[in-house]
Amino acid sequence: MKAISGFCLLTISLIIFSCSTSRHAKQTSATGLQFVEKMQPIGRYVVNEKQQLELISSASHVGFTFEGKTCNVMIRLNGYEVRNYIQYELDGEYQKRIRIDSGATNTLTITSAKDGKHTVWLYKTTEAHTGPIIIDKIEAELVQPLAPSMAPFIEFIGNSITCGAAADTTEIRCGGGFYHDQHNAYFAYGPRVARALKVNFMLSSVSGIGIYRNWNSDGPTMPQVYDYTNLLNDKNGNWDFSKFNPTIVSIALGTNDFSNGDGKKARLPFDSALFVSNYIKFVQKVKQHYPRAIIALLSSPMVNGERRELLQHCITAVKQETDKLNPSSKPVAVYFFRPMKAGGCSGHPSVQDHAVLAEELQPFFKNLLQQKE
Repeated sequence: MKAISGFCLLTISLIIFSCSTSRHAKQTSATGLQFVEKMQPIGRYVVNEKQQLELISSASHVGFTFEGKTCNVMIRLNGYEVRNYIQYELDGEYQKRIRIDSGATNTLTITSAKDGKHTVWLYKTTEAHTGPIIIDKIEAELVQPLAPSMAPFIEFIGNSITCGAAADTTEIRCGGGFYHDQHNAYFAYGPRVARALKVNFMLSSVSGIGIYRNWNSDGPTMPQVYDYTNLLNDKNGNWDFSKFNPTIVSIALGTNDFSNGDGKKARLPFDSALFVSNYIKFVQKVKQHYPRAIIALLSSPMVNGERRELLQHCITAVKQETDKLNPSSKPVAVYFFRPMKAGGCSGHPSVQDHAVLAEELQPFFKNLLQQKE
């Protein structure tokens, strides 16, 4: 199997607090250059001008270990953000989703009932467009960076479904709060598949985005923003594709191209020829970044009826033409979702629906991973 490669050592200067080697000694302040230089975030991230780590994309995550029973993580947002969300695992078990408010630095206190060494993974719950989550500082005994495993890697490209948007109503019901209040990237289908198959993953996904048009606009579309770190067409900061070397790149786009929009703004009928041609060009772009990766094209669980059949026909055409253009590459893989009546907000899959989608997809991705062995 192909392992992760190309991780760049960060040169950020987060202040990391650690204790003396005595477990019960008081915490002392120290610069943590040796720690942060070894941090290996997964997903899209940046190091800002203050040399702080910013988690950018949905489910972007970073891990560390500490000793004792308690760890404090100092987290903040950019000034323009109202609130955002982060999630975390402790010792391999998912804990909860935490709201991060603007203004003062927020403290996430992680507590274990047991003493000893513990493992923590922090995940950004929301997507790139909700702004970065900034990790300021970690306070704990004997904090050490945690590297990802050497398992294969899957990148999931997609829209709001891939983000896990509008899926979690445990705290705020549909229609309440902000759009990202119901995001839950950790329990989206991609991360679920990756955890089940014990592989690494990242999400490159944007709500409302499409191949040649978006939910209610002509762009910028995924082919136009994919090369930028923050998945915005602002031309500020190209993403460094050498950071990761995915075994599989999964692309699930088309839902928004088929959308009727808000019903107010004029919208032309779906253009299958334009969709297919733009999709082929986008797959070629992805293959340029990752020439050895297997490309997997997924349909949409939210597109049904005649549109479902048309989307499947278009995806098949993209596969056939891409295979012709790349005769020496592994054939493009295709998966068509079973029809689903989604139970999340605004017709999106719920957390429970994502579990169904992930279980449905596991054999498909397992087979693709075996092809790389």
